[in-house]
Amino acid sequence: MTVYFEEYGDKSAPLMLFLHGGGVSGWMWEKQIQHFASHYYCVVPDLPGHGRNTKDTYFSIEDAAEKTIKLLESLSGNRKIIVVGFSLGAQILVQLLSMRPNLVDYAVITSALVRPMSLMTKWIGPTVKMTSPLIAMRAFSKIQAKTLSIPSQKFEQYYEGSCQMRQETLTRIMEENLSFTIPENFKDVQTSMLVMVGEQEKSMMKKSMMDLVNSNSQCKGMLVADIGHGISLAKPAFFNATIENWLQDLSSIENL
Repeated sequence: MTVYFEEYGDKSAPLMLFLHGGGVSGWMWEKQIQHFASHYYCVVPDLPGHGRNTKDTYFSIEDAAEKTIKLLESLSGNRKIIVVGFSLGAQILVQLLSMRPNLVDYAVITSALVRPMSLMTKWIGPTVKMTSPLIAMRAFSKIQAKTLSIPSQKFEQYYEGSCQMRQETLTRIMEENLSFTIPENFKDVQTSMLVMVGEQEKSMMKKSMMDLVNSNSQCKGMLVADIGHGISLAKPAFFNATIENWLQDLSSIENL
């Protein structure tokens, strides 16, 4: 199935691709597109089972990584490639880097869970079945949106996408999310990687950041103060400036 994506900016500029989190879609990167499209060719796909790719009901992190690799290869040319991933998108980013260690030049891995929570996986199916009717309730969805730091002006897009997602797709996404581990080949990745997590996120997320940093010397860890899950949505100006400054610092080092 063809992956739906949107593109912005100068097509001759370095490629910056954004991978959104579970339960949202490409719209979550609006503030990043506004910031980076003047200097980068920005590409924003909707992941399988999300947004305009809801007909693609099968979901796995490996399959999504393969689709993303094909998209990058079709658009890359000989330019620099930067990939930014959040949550589920960050897990997909870790997977694709491990599958193609030399494809991406710079990667921003934000809030990636890499410690499997096996005790919870057996309850995913029953939990999704029980809570699915609640998704159509706006009050319930507003609580969920708040935990993801989704701005109030984006709630309608979040609510619409949540209602469109199929129950079996949500179950697969959660199973994949909670069982993901760092692939064996991650240690071979040559990409410069910035690994970010919010200070107020659960301890499992902060431990995951350290697992990634300790698994590859190309990783730089960053604990962001006073924020939970959803750094790019809650603090877009800070998130954008952090990426921009990190890329500029790396570029200066490479040009020495």
